[in-house]
Amino acid sequence: MRDEQLLRYSRHILLPEIGIEGQEKLRSASALIVGAGGLGCPAALYLAAAGVGRLTLADSDKIDLTNLQRQILYRTESVGAVKVEAARATLKAFNPDVEVVGLSSRIDPEKALSLVAKADVVLDCSDNFKTRHALNRACVKHRKPLVSGAAIRFDAQITLFDLRKADAPCYACLFPEDGEVEEVQCSTMGVFAPLTGVIGAMQAMEAIKVLAKVGELLNGRLLIFDARSADWRSVKVAKDPACKVCGDRRG
Repeated sequence: MRDEQLLRYSRHILLPEIGIEGQEKLRSASALIVGAGGLGCPAALYLAAAGVGRLTLADSDKIDLTNLQRQILYRTESVGAVKVEAARATLKAFNPDVEVVGLSSRIDPEKALSLVAKADVVLDCSDNFKTRHALNRACVKHRKPLVSGAAIRFDAQITLFDLRKADAPCYACLFPEDGEVEEVQCSTMGVFAPLTGVIGAMQAMEAIKVLAKVGELLNGRLLIFDARSADWRSVKVAKDPACKVCGDRRG
């Protein structure tokens, strides 16, 4: 590690739980972030700041004026630009040490399998169940940890599915693929801007803990946050033996 890097990451290195060894783990790691919106922007920013070696950022959208209320990688002059290209430029300016790959396309099941296979941790910052389930299936197949976050109106949730473990639940255990779950988006329901920052930063936190092998992970626990009352609730999530996605996994 160069002297400049030792200085840049010194506040992490000073933590006994991380140190130089943990920082080197981050530097050699790869994270896949799907969604470069309200959650993906702060998540990517903190992962880049922490020195995660390779970030793959996937999003098919262009920047709209309505995004600027919460999507902190973009500026007014970014309106109309491809999200992943603008995000890549901001992240590289923030930390030139980090390799940032932008993928301006939607994630179908086949593409999810390919991308997840190359990642050490996956952050689901998307806004639709189709993408979430495709990522979940890929993470189950490749046994990769999946950090899932969501925020709408004043409500949010975050959890980690540590699919490296045979007894870990997956996203489909919580939200079955054939379940009747209402699809809601902030474009129609609204979202409290700082809430996306809180959850996106926590997704980065869990991903860094996974990569640096530090602390207790959120696996098996769903945190639910009500921003109106600043109230957190923790709900246990167990593996569903009858889950159609992960139910037949063996250790």
